Amino acid sequence: MLALRTQKSPMPGFRLGMGITLTMLSVIVLLPIGALLAQGISYGPAGVWNTVNTPRVWSALFLSFRLAFFAAVFNLIFGTLLAWVLARYDFPGRRFVDAIVDLPFALPTAVAGIALTALYAPNGVFGSLAKAAGGKIAYTEWGILIALIFVGLPFVTRTVQPVIAEIEREVEEASATLGATRFYTIRRVILPMLMPAALTGFALSLARAVGEYGSVIFIAGNLPMKTEIAPLLIVIKLEEFDYDGAAAIGIAMLVISFSMLLIINLIQIWSRRRIGHV
Repeated sequence: MLALRTQKSPMPGFRLGMGITLTMLSVIVLLPIGALLAQGISYGPAGVWNTVNTPRVWSALFLSFRLAFFAAVFNLIFGTLLAWVLARYDFPGRRFVDAIVDLPFALPTAVAGIALTALYAPNGVFGSLAKAAGGKIAYTEWGILIALIFVGLPFVTRTVQPVIAEIEREVEEASATLGATRFYTIRRVILPMLMPAALTGFALSLARAVGEYGSVIFIAGNLPMKTEIAPLLIVIKLEEFDYDGAAAIGIAMLVISFSMLLIINLIQIWSRRRIGHV
C-alpha cells in the first residue's frame, strides 16, 4: 500500500495549515455551492429545466455571458498594455495612474453604476456626444459592456504587472542582438512568459463580470429580452419568494461559469507545459 508522501518544509505546521485551509474553503466556497445544489436537487431536474428553458432566462444568460466574455477580452488586451506601461516606463503622473487602477476595487459597485449612468446617459457628458452622433450608450448593451470593463480591468492589470516587472530587459536585448524584430520578440519571447498570468487575469475578469450586479442595473435599463442580465433575474425571483426559481437560474450560471473556467484552466496548463518545453 502506497503511503502519501509530502515534501518536508523547514517551517512546521503542515497539518494545522491544511486543516485551516480546508475548513475555510468548505465554509466560504463549498457550503454555499452545496446549498445551491441542494436547493436545485429538491426542486428537481425537471423543475430546474422548466425554469431555465424560457426565452427570457436564455436571453438574460446569453446577454450576461456574451458581454462578460467581450469585456474580459477587452481587459485582457488593454489591461496587459496598461500593465506594460506602468511596469516599464516612468512618466509624470505614473503613481497617480497606478493608484487609479485600483479604484474599481474600492468603489462600491452601486456608486460606480450611478457615476457611469450620469456620464453615458443621453444628457451626460459622453452620452450627449453619442446622442449628437445619432447613437446611444446608456440603457443599451454598450452601457453594460462599459460597466463590465470598468469593474474587470484591474484584475488583468494587477495580475500581469508583477510578471512584467520580473522580466529582465536583457531578455529583450538578447533577442534584438540575435536579429529578431520587435514584433517577433513580443510574439515569441514576451507573450509566452505573460500567457499564464494573462489567462489568470482574464479568468478573474470574466468571473467578476458574469456575476456583476450593482454597477450594471443602473446603466442597463433592465429591459426584458434586451438589456436584462441574469443576476437581476435571480434578484427578481428572490423578491417574488420563488427560491426554487432563483436556485435554478443560479445553477445554470454555475454550470456555464464552471465550464468556461475549466477551459481557461486547461489552456493555462497547456501554455505552462509549452513554456517548459521551450
